[in-house]
Amino acid sequence: MTTATNRSHERRISPVFLAILAVMAVTGWAVWSDFAASPGLAVFLFVTSAWVVSLCLHEYAHARTALHGGDITVGAKGYLTLNPLAYTHAWLSIILPVLFVIMGGIGLPGGAVFIDQGRIKGRWKHSLISAAGPLANVAFAVVCTAPFWLDALDGVPAAFRYALAFLAFLQVTAALLNFLPVPGLDGYGVVEPWLSYKVKRQIAPYAPYGFFIVIALLFVPAINVWFFDVTYMLTDALGVSPADRYCGAHLFRFWEEIPELCEA
Repeated sequence: MTTATNRSHERRISPVFLAILAVMAVTGWAVWSDFAASPGLAVFLFVTSAWVVSLCLHEYAHARTALHGGDITVGAKGYLTLNPLAYTHAWLSIILPVLFVIMGGIGLPGGAVFIDQGRIKGRWKHSLISAAGPLANVAFAVVCTAPFWLDALDGVPAAFRYALAFLAFLQVTAALLNFLPVPGLDGYGVVEPWLSYKVKRQIAPYAPYGFFIVIALLFVPAINVWFFDVTYMLTDALGVSPADRYCGAHLFRFWEEIPELCEA
């Protein structure tokens, strides 16, 4: 017989996640206190670890919503422990998004928690499960930008402000990409329950390639410009100045020369 006590380990926070959280806290303190010899390296470690934390929260949001929607198997799969190693495709969920942040400064959508769709009853529940992940990114962006839109930046060190600005930028890009109604992305998962069976069958063969098609399209100049214009508009609306965003990106790439404007 399975009891609540027996299942408690399924929801216990993973030591792996706690270790990543500890790295984020320590490096965040190093950026804030200007303790690190290289502020750029400290910003890099802080933003990268915080980005991985947000990816874990993204996947947790999917799983937790699925649990309340009727899929009680997510716990046994380890999805409620926030352990990134428990994901079906850790490479897509964690490694590839981190590499894209390092190489291109974009919050690539990951995602690989397997939901037993047959246990979920109701189209609204299916849509909400898909939306939960990118909504977690939206919430993370709101938290990161709170000092900006609350006009509470007095006393916040410049380097930490830059790091928050860049981290918020990554969250906005991730939310935008995830909400695209493209097969393989969460946005499609939101609309799929409302499509006819015929349309879903026609789209199904392309679903494994949707993720890579979106990445390829971002290299098209016109689409790239449009996407980043929308991202900049949203981060501006959250109170993040172009200068803070620009300096955050340059401090993150500590291996490059830091512009004088951004020297904290």
